[in-house]
Amino acid sequence: MKFRTTEYFIKEVATSLKRNNWMSLASIGTVTISLFILGLFLMVVVNLDRMASTLESQVQISVYLKDDITKEQTEALRQKLNSLQGIDTVNYISKEDAMKRFSERLGDQKYLLSALDETNPLPNAFEITVKDPQLVKTASKEVENFPGVDTAVYAQDIVEHLFDLTRLIRLIGLAIIIFLAGATIFIISNTIRLTVFARRKEIAIMKYVGATDWFIRWPFLLEGVVLGFLGGNIAAILLRLAYMALTQKIYDMMTFFPLIPLYPFLTYITIIIILSGIVIGALGSVISIKRFLEV
Repeated sequence: MKFRTTEYFIKEVATSLKRNNWMSLASIGTVTISLFILGLFLMVVVNLDRMASTLESQVQISVYLKDDITKEQTEALRQKLNSLQGIDTVNYISKEDAMKRFSERLGDQKYLLSALDETNPLPNAFEITVKDPQLVKTASKEVENFPGVDTAVYAQDIVEHLFDLTRLIRLIGLAIIIFLAGATIFIISNTIRLTVFARRKEIAIMKYVGATDWFIRWPFLLEGVVLGFLGGNIAAILLRLAYMALTQKIYDMMTFFPLIPLYPFLTYITIIIILSGIVIGALGSVISIKRFLEV
């Protein structure tokens, strides 16, 4: 593309934006609102996915030991558990620690433990977490056959429902993002189409005097890119402010809530939204001008 042609295209874009200032503002506003909603859902879906992953990572296998197991056998079992493929952590919980935990969970009803007369019926145990939550069932069955192990259990019904829930969250989130992206392209292409429609006679004249389709298309394409870029930037700024305010409010109420940290998450969201604005603006322009080139 020659310099003079490029200069002509840039001037055409500037002239069009100035001439159709209200329409341009409407297009920028549409891009901003559409991308803001899209970005909002994207941040929600990504955070839901993080929470789902956090819940999955907290799934544990409780390995209860036989009463007659020795310290040497217990240590050997610990080493064997640590050597298993896919095992993340192995923590030993003595029967005394298990009773202390149980007592704390009972809270005001801990007086019920007095009926035990200082006896401790709880077994020594290992608590195991795995790197892939899907391995819980397989690992539990394997560990149960180890010497010195009485039983290995995990909350099977809860875990299976948890996996179903996390799959559902991811599928619904992906479907919503795809739907919103499609709706955004549709809205923006129709908004830009109004600008193109207002210049349909100019396009027809250029066609009649021999201008190529791409020569006519480039100014509109660049205009769409500019509108998408401006709308994307505004949407990104609003999303950053909204996410910072939301995270602060949530952390004030629930300090350990597993939200994604501000940085570099907001940087990635900003890049995605601005690039999406540029692509959608360009795509909207191409779709809008296509019918007017058929002269």
